[in-house]
Amino acid sequence: MLQLAIFAMHLDDVYRYFQNPPATYLNQELAVCYVLSVLLRGDSYGTELIQLLEREYPTYRLSDTVLYSALKFLEDEGLVTGYWKKVEGRGRPRRMLQIFPRNEASLRSWLSFGEGMCKHILIQLQLSNSVCTLNIRLICLKATVLFRAVTKF
Repeated sequence: MLQLAIFAMHLDDVYRYFQNPPATYLNQELAVCYVLSVLLRGDSYGTELIQLLEREYPTYRLSDTVLYSALKFLEDEGLVTGYWKKVEGRGRPRRMLQIFPRNEASLRSWLSFGEGMCKHILIQLQLSNSVCTLNIRLICLKATVLFRAVTKF
């Protein structure tokens, strides 16, 4: 006879979930926005993009497959280009990525618009450290990324 385990969830369980949420993997659209925002700060390369996301946004992850699919899209669209750079202590050159200079101004304008909107929302709500606050912050982070995603270049 099959017995089912009954799990009684408590409010503490919900709180712990938001204190230590599971990793969320970026899809290709969000990866495109993330890569653009990083490359506006300076040239980078694939592994660094993945490590930087984990450092700056610990609950987010980016798979190699999604990253390189996003990079191919950006290159095909003429927004990003790559070049080879010899790195000290590394046998082969590293493929660096950069934004095409002609696109930089329009990208900066749209990215700052999205971030500004979310900062305004956070200030207006005068957030405190609560489960609701964590959820609102996550929504604002996603909204920032979505503002970036609707940008037409």
